[in-house]
Amino acid sequence: MLTGGILVGSAGTILTVLMCKAMNRSLLNVIVGVFGGGGASNVQAGGTVREITLSDAAVLLSYSKKVVIVPGYGLAVAQAQHICHELDKVLEEKGVEVKYAIHPVAGRMPGHMNVLLAEADVPYEQLIESDVINPDLPNTDVVVVIGANDVVNPAAEDDPSSPIYGMPIVKVRDAKNIIVMKRGMGKGYAAIENMLFYNDKTRMLFGDAKSTLQNLVNEVKSL
Repeated sequence: MLTGGILVGSAGTILTVLMCKAMNRSLLNVIVGVFGGGGASNVQAGGTVREITLSDAAVLLSYSKKVVIVPGYGLAVAQAQHICHELDKVLEEKGVEVKYAIHPVAGRMPGHMNVLLAEADVPYEQLIESDVINPDLPNTDVVVVIGANDVVNPAAEDDPSSPIYGMPIVKVRDAKNIIVMKRGMGKGYAAIENMLFYNDKTRMLFGDAKSTLQNLVNEVKSL
């Protein structure tokens, strides 16, 4: 029991250190600092939220050359990893190159998305770390954000008052088009506004991730 406890404690410490590194925060800052909505932000919501229909999203994806999917906690909650993999397969059958942008702390622990997508048999070579794929995003036709929030929030780069300022993110706003799949306009773990939703290149596709992805797959197949 003692040995087991030591191993569990050591594993927890390693995971904590990895998360701190991914968020660009010190361990002390995480322990005593403010996170999860306690921090103020100078960035206020503004602009217009634009929606996209399933049929328009299917057309946009089907006629793209390069698509990047950014999975997040919402994908895990909906248990939509298998249908997400089906989407990337039907797009690749149409000649679309599909990759996954994996942020180190997307989800609730380091490697959460890797494990989730591996369960769905997504090939490992399709899973690209965020810092590796970021330089290629300006050449990406469409980024599809599925249930991710803080790890794509531009406040991490733009707003020094934000509690996530300085955290490395997936720079999805650099892509040519952005589709964000969410249940609604709820905030992420940090409980701060995400200005990405108001970006001129962003279109929101509201609904449960699993059912929305299934409907999207059906639309893509019908084209």
